[in-house]
Amino acid sequence: MRREAERCVGVLPAELKMGDGMENRRKTGSKYEQIAARALEERGYVIVERNYHCTFGEVDLIARHDGFLVFVEVKYRKTDKFGLPVEAVNYKKQRTICKVAEQYIARKRFAKTPAVRFDIVGILGQEVFIYQNAFSYAE
Repeated sequence: MRREAERCVGVLPAELKMGDGMENRRKTGSKYEQIAARALEERGYVIVERNYHCTFGEVDLIARHDGFLVFVEVKYRKTDKFGLPVEAVNYKKQRTICKVAEQYIARKRFAKTPAVRFDIVGILGQEVFIYQNAFSYAE
């Protein structure tokens, strides 16, 4: 899954930097999803949903960008010691995101089926990378 990514943020804003490591996973995830949403918005994405849940699973962000309905997975790693953040989005997670996307589209009853794209925002330390069209629909 090594694709070219756009480096978005050199240094995270001070108010979004992590504390002493005592924060719980949900709070940590929420903080990095906020960082990802900000980076996406700065590049023209319009966030339409955050933490969308259904019976199939959850997707971190849903946005509109360049005519696409974009389902975004956000992954954070402090270091690359255990791999890059993007590498954590394995085939099983991709399938889950695709099922959630199908369900979201069905529930919203769009007049016309939107063009869909799957992006990943990887945050490694203090750097943010956007991988557009990071994977194809997985059955």
